[in-house]
Amino acid sequence: MVDTSERLDAVFRALADPTRRAMLRELAAGPRTVGELAAPFDISLAGASKHIQTLERAGLIQRKVQGRVHTCRLDARPLHAGAEWIRHYERFWNRKLDVLDALLKAEDLGTSAAKSTRKPGSPRRKA
Repeated sequence: MVDTSERLDAVFRALADPTRRAMLRELAAGPRTVGELAAPFDISLAGASKHIQTLERAGLIQRKVQGRVHTCRLDARPLHAGAEWIRHYERFWNRKLDVLDALLKAEDLGTSAAKSTRKPGSPRRKA
């Protein structure tokens, strides 16, 4: 079994390349041959195969070989670990932003209260 952090590294490494992300988008619509995955790009079949191998190592695709035809299909399960990792930091930043929001609202209320208690024409106090 591959260490979870190694698997997560492989998923993010695979997703880091726009060609591989485009290949995954194609595979989301259904299985494709290596030739079909390579067609939209200015790359050789060997180049496409290297991208596909990276996706395979990450566990994001399964390849089936029938004779000379290699057909790939999406396996999105490894994306779950990446989504969970991102959700952790989303919760972290949401908590931080909630605290900031509360501080800004309290400051606004304090400023509003100070303005309403000041007599018209009286000078503002400097903090």
